[in-house]
Amino acid sequence: RVLLLESGGGSVQIGASLTLSCVTTGIRYDTYSMAWFRQAPGKEREGVASIDHEGETIYGDSVKGRFTIDRDNAKKLLTLRMNDLQSNDTAIYSCAAGYPYGIATFDPQGFRWWGQGTQVTVSS
Repeated sequence: RVLLLESGGGSVQIGASLTLSCVTTGIRYDTYSMAWFRQAPGKEREGVASIDHEGETIYGDSVKGRFTIDRDNAKKLLTLRMNDLQSNDTAIYSCAAGYPYGIATFDPQGFRWWGQGTQVTVSS
């Protein structure tokens, strides 16, 4: 059974930092493309950061320079380091697992499994 479990969300003030984690089971993690998506109330799901099995990364325009995606293949762990959080970063953040040797992408069709999400709230 494939499971993706996110953690690390919370409520923070503008300018703060958070690190989200996603632990996976049931897949050969080191071969899979992975990504973080987010969805704010009333808005469409948005790609935040994605990483392929070789460590190539892409970032959404609104988070470039502030967020960093990383993977630890030995721990089957995906992380998202978020710095200088702003109110428009408030959303539910979900990790997603794509396909073996898939590319880093924000196309939802490129991801087969999704976590339940973790809430991030940024306020003044």
